[in-house]
Amino acid sequence: MNWDDFDAFCQVVEHGGFSAAARALDKPKSSLSAAVTRLEQQLGARLLERTTRRLRLTDAGESLYRDISRPLAQLRERAVDAMAQGEKVQGTLRIAAPYEFGAHHLASVACAIMAQHPQLKVHLDVEHARVPLFERQYDIVFSALEHSLAPATVVTKRVYSLQRGVFAAPELVALHPGLASPEDLGAMPLLAGAEDTSWAFTAAEGAVSDIDVRTPRLRSGNAEVRRSAAVAGLGVVRVTRTFCAQQVAEGKLVQLLPHWECAPLKIHALLPGRRLVPAKVRAFLDGVERESHQG
Repeated sequence: MNWDDFDAFCQVVEHGGFSAAARALDKPKSSLSAAVTRLEQQLGARLLERTTRRLRLTDAGESLYRDISRPLAQLRERAVDAMAQGEKVQGTLRIAAPYEFGAHHLASVACAIMAQHPQLKVHLDVEHARVPLFERQYDIVFSALEHSLAPATVVTKRVYSLQRGVFAAPELVALHPGLASPEDLGAMPLLAGAEDTSWAFTAAEGAVSDIDVRTPRLRSGNAEVRRSAAVAGLGVVRVTRTFCAQQVAEGKLVQLLPHWECAPLKIHALLPGRRLVPAKVRAFLDGVERESHQG
């Protein structure tokens, strides 16, 4: 018996199909299919009913999965822990991040880490929508978590705080002279994130102001869409300062309310609930830490 075939069978079941399992494991779909076929031949029983639309466990498959899935998952976890004790940065590092953070803060880190460690491969998924927590076996998920808590099965390893501001095109600002406080934004069109309900501001002397943004002119989870709309003069956008630094330098956007601080965007680095952290994960998080200090 080849225990890798048993593991392949469990992975296919857990990911809901051969294609999804192949993507998660970075293996050819054909090798997983061959492993399951080999296992079925050795056991003398069909384990999966394959159709074009979905995959279904047979009675024999359901019984086998129930008996072996937990021991195999524990073996995988022990193997990860064993590798984590080593200092060699290698293998494939799978990362997911929201666009506003990933595109402007992780690309340079990924390039630097790969240059430093030739045996490391990086898969970086930059998401415009809410980042799924470990649905695809990520090693690290960067998430804002502004309106939800991480499940108990993950560990919040580090938190990065990114400064935000409110920005608008000069021509829109010219139409609203005398802008002095967050309350004045109520007279302007707003461009809000997918889950924004209010924007919080704090003055230098400690005064706090929350602006209702439940009825913006534009709502989108895509920060690039909101920034483009702001450049076009369609409204006021709240984004991280690094995300629109180029547009500000080119005079396409100006920062509003410079004497008021926006609540920062806090990005949490979430890891699967393991006892030990692999060297590849530690190396990447250290790189992000260095980048955040330089920024």
